[in-house]
Amino acid sequence: MRATEVSFQARPRKARRVAVAAAVVLVVVFTVVAALLRRTPTGVYFRLSDQVAMVLLGLLLAGAVMLFTRPRVRALADGLEVRNVLTTRLVPWDLVLGVSFPDGAPWARLELPDDEYIPVMAIQAVDGQYAVQAMRALREVHAQHLRAGNTPDPD
Repeated sequence: MRATEVSFQARPRKARRVAVAAAVVLVVVFTVVAALLRRTPTGVYFRLSDQVAMVLLGLLLAGAVMLFTRPRVRALADGLEVRNVLTTRLVPWDLVLGVSFPDGAPWARLELPDDEYIPVMAIQAVDGQYAVQAMRALREVHAQHLRAGNTPDPD
């Protein structure tokens, strides 16, 4: 398997649907408000630039909400690529001690040396059975790499 070949990939499902729906609602609401802005009997005179600014604000907020569609975890030959809302990290297999999903946690996490961990927002508790299947698959990929001799040194 080449270093860029993906053997496992997971993305959240419900969070993606909610984010897309929320982004659409934001754009529609801000566009309707912008269209109605000049027709308000408040005594304030709104200009075309105010209407354009309302639409742009809606697009900006929708873009921010769409960041929640970014989370992904991919298993590559040289490690796990964990992409959360704002960051992407490639964790070499020799640093991955395990994959866990603590009780009550909203998402999974990669266990690293020295009691550190990286949240894996791609596998979320709200996804139910899909999250269970993704955890099983990710643990199997991790076990394959451990069997292949990519275990960390005990020293």
